[in-house]
Amino acid sequence: MTDDARVSGQQETSGPYGLSDEERLAQLGYTQVLARRMSAFSNYAVSFTIISVLSGCLTLYLFGMTTGGPAVITWGWVAVGLMTLFVGLSMAEICSAYPTSAGLYFWAHRLAPPRSAAAWAWFTGWFNVLGQVAVTAGIDFGAASFLGAYLNLQFDFEVTPGRTVLLFAAILILHGLLNTFGVRIVALLNDVSVWWHVLGVAVIVGALAFVPEHHQSATFVFTKFVNETGWGSGTYVVLLGLLMAQYTFTGYDASAHMTEETHDAATAGPKGIVRSIWTSWIAGFVLLLGFTFAIQSYDRELTSPTGAPPAQILLDALGATTGKLLLLVVIGAQLFCGMASVTANSRMIYAFSRDGALPFSRVWHTVSPRTRTPVAAVWLAALAALALGLPYLINSTAYAAVTSIAVIGLYIAYVIPTFLRIRRGAAFERGPWHLGRWSGVIGVVSVLWVVAITILFMLPQVSPVTSKTFNYAPVAVLVVLGFAATWWLASARHWFLSGERAAPAPNPVEK
Repeated sequence: MTDDARVSGQQETSGPYGLSDEERLAQLGYTQVLARRMSAFSNYAVSFTIISVLSGCLTLYLFGMTTGGPAVITWGWVAVGLMTLFVGLSMAEICSAYPTSAGLYFWAHRLAPPRSAAAWAWFTGWFNVLGQVAVTAGIDFGAASFLGAYLNLQFDFEVTPGRTVLLFAAILILHGLLNTFGVRIVALLNDVSVWWHVLGVAVIVGALAFVPEHHQSATFVFTKFVNETGWGSGTYVVLLGLLMAQYTFTGYDASAHMTEETHDAATAGPKGIVRSIWTSWIAGFVLLLGFTFAIQSYDRELTSPTGAPPAQILLDALGATTGKLLLLVVIGAQLFCGMASVTANSRMIYAFSRDGALPFSRVWHTVSPRTRTPVAAVWLAALAALALGLPYLINSTAYAAVTSIAVIGLYIAYVIPTFLRIRRGAAFERGPWHLGRWSGVIGVVSVLWVVAITILFMLPQVSPVTSKTFNYAPVAVLVVLGFAATWWLASARHWFLSGERAAPAPNPVEK
C-alpha cells in the first residue's frame, strides 16, 4: 500500500502507507497497549529534553575545562554536533519504517539476515538498555551535583560524595514517583521543558552577554587550549575532550521509544529525532559561547568550592543574587531532563521485557490498568541508574565514566541498525520519511564515527591511572556484554524473537 508522501523532496514509491498507527503496529507484530496520546511536538519534546543542553553541556563543563579548555569546548561542539546529525538522520529513516517502542533492537531484527537476526537484536537491545540506564544516571547525578552547589551557596551545605549520592537517590525517587502517579503531568512537563530550555538559554546567555563588565576575547574562546589531564599528547587530550559534547547528544532515541504513544508515528518519530538534534546543536553552541566568554577567572572557577564551574561563572559574572536565580533555572532544566530520561528508559525496558529479554520479564512489562504505563519498568530504570552512580563514593572520576558508558552503550545500539540497513541496500523498504539517494553516504559516515568514539571513550582519561582515576567504562560494558553473551549462548538463542517474535504474557489491560 502506497501514497504520495513526500519528505525532503523525495517521492516515496514503496512502503506500507494508508494504515492507522494501530494497524501499522499490528503489522509489525504488536498489539496497541500503551495509550497513544502524544502529539508530534510532544514526541520531539521528550528527545529535546533528554539531550538538554542545560544538563549535558554544563554538568561536563568542568571536564571540558580540564580536557582541552575553551578551544575544545567550542570547536568540539561544532564537530560533534555535525556528526551526531548524521547518526540521527540514519536512525530517523529506520524509525519511519518501523515505528514501535521496541526501537533499535526491533530495527536490527528486521534488517539483519534471517539466520542471525535474533542475535543482532539481542545484543542491540542490551547495549541500548545499558546506554539508557547510564544516561539516566548521568543526568540525575549531574542534577544532584548542581543542586549540591546551590545548597552550598545558599545554605553553606558541605558538598561531599556521600551527600551528592543521597541527593542523586532523592532525585531518582522523585522522577520514579512522577512517572508512576503523574503520567499526564509528565506529558505536560515535557512540553513545558522545551520552552524552559529555549527561554532559559536565552535569559542566561543574555545576562552573561550584557551584565558583566569584563568578557574574554575571541582568541581565548576559540583558541585557548588547557590540559589538566596529566597526558602529554595534545591530540589525545583534544579527542578526550569531545566527550562533553558527545555525551550531551544522547537520548534522542526517546522519540523512537515513544512512537507507540504518538499520533502519526511514522513521520512524527523520525522528525522528533532530527529536530531535537539540530535545535540542541544551535542552542548548545549559543550557551557554551555565553559561559566561556563570561569566564572571569579561569583558575578560580576551575577550582570552585561548589564543584560546579558554571555555577561559579554565574556568581562571578552576575553577582550572588542573579547567579543563584539562574542556577535554579539550570537545575530546573536538569530535573526536566532526568524525568524524561526515566520515561524513555522505562519504555525501552518495557519493550525489551515484552520480548522476554530481561530477567523477570513478566514483571517489567506489566502495565498499570489505571495509567496504562509500565510502572515496574519505571522503578527498574531508577534503581539501575542509582547502582551505576554508586562508584562515585570511591572513584573521583566516576561521573566521567558514567557518561562514557552512556555514549558507548547508546551509540553502539544507534549504529547497528544503520550498519545492517547499509548491508541490506535496495531491499530496505522505506517509510514515509527517508533520505533518498543520500541514505548510503550518511549511513557510512555514521558507522565510522561511532566506531571511533566507542574506542576513544574506553581509554584512560586521567594520568596517572590509579584506583581513584580509573575509567571503569570498559568494565561496565564488558560485564553487561558478558552477561548478555552468556545468557544468549545458554538459553536465549533458542527462544528470543523466534518466528516473528516471542509472545509476551498478557498485560492487565489486555485481559
